[in-house]
Amino acid sequence: MASVCVVDDQAMLRDSIQSTLVGEEHKVFVFEDAQEALTEIRQRPFDVVLTDLRMPGMDGVGLLREMRRLGIDTPVILMTAHASVDTAVEAMKLGAFDYVQKPFNAEEISILIERAVRERKLLRDNEVMRRTIEDIDADRRLIGSSPAMKTVVDKIERIAQSTATVLIHGESGVGKELIARAIHSASPRREQPMLCVNCAALSPTLLESELFGHEKGAFTGADRMRKGRFELADGGTLLLDEVSEMDLGLQAKLLRVLQEREFERVGSSVTRRVDVRVIATTNRDLRDWSAKAKFREDLYYRLSVLPIEAPPLRERREDIPQLLDYFIDRIAAREARERPRLTPETLSLLTDYAWPGNVREVQNLCERISVLEAGKDVAPETVRPLLTGPIKMASASLESVAYRDGQILADAERDLIMRTLERFRGHREKTARALGIGLRTLGLKLKRWRDDGALDETELQRISRR
Repeated sequence: MASVCVVDDQAMLRDSIQSTLVGEEHKVFVFEDAQEALTEIRQRPFDVVLTDLRMPGMDGVGLLREMRRLGIDTPVILMTAHASVDTAVEAMKLGAFDYVQKPFNAEEISILIERAVRERKLLRDNEVMRRTIEDIDADRRLIGSSPAMKTVVDKIERIAQSTATVLIHGESGVGKELIARAIHSASPRREQPMLCVNCAALSPTLLESELFGHEKGAFTGADRMRKGRFELADGGTLLLDEVSEMDLGLQAKLLRVLQEREFERVGSSVTRRVDVRVIATTNRDLRDWSAKAKFREDLYYRLSVLPIEAPPLRERREDIPQLLDYFIDRIAAREARERPRLTPETLSLLTDYAWPGNVREVQNLCERISVLEAGKDVAPETVRPLLTGPIKMASASLESVAYRDGQILADAERDLIMRTLERFRGHREKTARALGIGLRTLGLKLKRWRDDGALDETELQRISRR
């Protein structure tokens, strides 16, 4: 069922079209004047506009032109007499969907309306899909213009054109998978699939089946043949995420695929050849891992033909404001909320913060403040309780602690610890992390100061209540 706007100055024709379309369960609105119809079109969404070409005052072309000027993309079908066909064709160049020549029958109108509705829906579905793809691509962008990120981007551009295996090393949350996808997207294989396997998430048996596939009956529960990721990614790229967690026995089979480009499914003796580029990621030092016999040394060298080091966020602090802006903008838009505003003091605090969780922690923080602080000015005291790692103390504060007249080193230490405790409202675990000391060490220092009378218990209670 479609919502149809019919515009014609002849009452008999309007009534006839309305009767036909209502009989086909369309919702029909009729107008004898194009200007009156335009007023309604601006207020009510129609699926199709069916208008006469020749009318007193504003004609069908004028109606079409005004609709497009107002940004209304509703399909317009023109009704025209034989003598006006050339004009109708010209109107189609202006954006009319189609025209029907008088006299026409009911079936012609019905077919045109059905086609217009179907094609408009297809266009809208394609637009939704396009925007979804753009959103996904935007979420996978590498954000940052620091020297460290420029080095990574430059390396990606050079590596992408090769078919050699890549090993991306870096801490958790630095964006290793984003780098891998950037390599694939810039490579000649970008039109082919890129698949990902998390080597840490599966048992050795399941991981082997996931990588190489299995035949029906190969093991309990294998009730049908299944292709593995190497087969499915043929011609494309396979990302082995956290490859350091792979079982040693399975590492030998992976080594063979990398060397020979061939493998067998689990439960099969048939050798299959594939053309797959492998990109592996890890947050471990594979040299050290292989020295401890936890990772095959020959596999390490086979994987690290083209190594990339993904820098932690603390080594590219210039990118932090850009990352904050990026995530806050995207999350606020997604949640349809007003964007929170970081005060200069808050931005300075976050730029100095160590970000042990790297970019993933930035995104998590932005999620929280975009929802909880929508439309507000976000002050430092709002974000401090959300930070779990060390916070770099401002140099002025350190100087005021270290160089106060007559203050010895022990007093300076106590002053710094108490200020940090106050910053975290008495939360000892966060305080210890911020100071870079153990929780037990902090507890022992506080106990010693209480026992020595250098610290009043009521002071700790006051801090905790703030």
